[in-house]
Amino acid sequence: MYDPKSPNAGDFINDEEVLASLEEARRESGNHRRVLEILEKAALCKGISHREAAILMECQEPGLEEKIYQLAATIKQKFYGNRIVLFAPLYLSNYCINGCVYCPYHAKNRSIPRRKLTQTEIEEEVRALIRTGHKRLAVEAGEDPVHNPLEYILESIKTIYSVNEGGNSIRRVNVNIAATDVDSYRKLKAAGIGTYILFQETYNKERYQKLHPTGPKSNYEWHTEAMDRAQEGGCDDVGIGVLFGLENYMYELVGLLMHAEHLEARFGVGPHTISVPRICPADDIDTKDFPDSLPDAIFRKLVAVLRVAVPYTGMIVSTRESARMRAQLLECGVSQISGGSRTSVGGYTTVERHNETAQFDVSDTRPLDDVVRWLLETDHIPSFCTACYREGRTGDRFMSLCKSGNIGLCCTPNALMTLKEYLMDYASPETRALGEALIEKSLADIPRERTREITREHLKDIEEGKRDFRF
Repeated sequence: MYDPKSPNAGDFINDEEVLASLEEARRESGNHRRVLEILEKAALCKGISHREAAILMECQEPGLEEKIYQLAATIKQKFYGNRIVLFAPLYLSNYCINGCVYCPYHAKNRSIPRRKLTQTEIEEEVRALIRTGHKRLAVEAGEDPVHNPLEYILESIKTIYSVNEGGNSIRRVNVNIAATDVDSYRKLKAAGIGTYILFQETYNKERYQKLHPTGPKSNYEWHTEAMDRAQEGGCDDVGIGVLFGLENYMYELVGLLMHAEHLEARFGVGPHTISVPRICPADDIDTKDFPDSLPDAIFRKLVAVLRVAVPYTGMIVSTRESARMRAQLLECGVSQISGGSRTSVGGYTTVERHNETAQFDVSDTRPLDDVVRWLLETDHIPSFCTACYREGRTGDRFMSLCKSGNIGLCCTPNALMTLKEYLMDYASPETRALGEALIEKSLADIPRERTREITREHLKDIEEGKRDFRF
């Protein structure tokens, strides 16, 4: 029986409920009045159910599809404005004992060199990232209790935070590592992580077990219930996602939203972020082996429907996607992107390492300054802000601000200040000129006069090298 409050994966990701939702979507997607009712509900900016989202996704009436895109853009603007948060992945180790058939790090792959960064090498990678302007990282590592025990991850986080390069440092480390136990999540929280991220890969249990034939990750329940344990361990900002292309996209859409509904029902706060990666080529991985790979048009619509369904949640797209595709996704829901990314162990300091050990091929290969300039040219505010983490605005504190529509009063000033930092320390002359113009324009849009005044004061302090405030 479907029970969103149940801690058991089989209850909150219930196959019968997913299939019933898909059947209802097929039946109702041509019902013009029903689709309009869902859109009117979504326009209240309080979200819609997984069943309602499935109907929108199945709807193929051109006029109504356009309304979905328009509403997605409106909702994104309401909650996130034109701010785009930037981050970079940092791969610590590609040792892995799992048998995931879609990932080149799988245990049976003998063609890829195995590497694990020492703490000295991690420091070098972090310095290289700071020198490009990054302030937040997403730590990645394969699952291997011998090579990558929790103690190694915790030591690595400590090393990352300890690095100071030219007066700058990494302010927030998000973590994307294998499902673990409650005590380990407590230790990660105590180490100062931001968001704990874990992709489900696929919510279809039968398909999941075929894709994960060996290793600890083969346990569907252990993996699917990881976010519950993370919440119990104090990690109140969690990030979910699937790897689109492993299973029928409609099944994944419904499963993803059921997971979000479960977290909201059980813990009072849904996912902090939802990531939308697609299967892409890698070392010994051919996308032709995955018949459910998504065409661009369906992928774009998926992002729009997700934004309409979960208006408060940050949405992430990585450099798996091309610059062209990322531009489209920014307009219909995405609020966070990676930039200047290397998806390999040691790839920021040695190009050869990147070519040898990349987890997947990067489509958007532009350096960070090019990405920042592109965002500025398209009237977005590139943001390196980590203030919410630093000030304890996580979990339900963040969501209450977001749902009330007040989060922008914190985010916009801090986004402008971190952009100013970037412009002063790292930007090319062209990027700096564009950024200064956008800052001045954006200041005028801050609704409260006192907030504008304080922001101007801090921007002046940054220009003069005074940076002893928190953002």
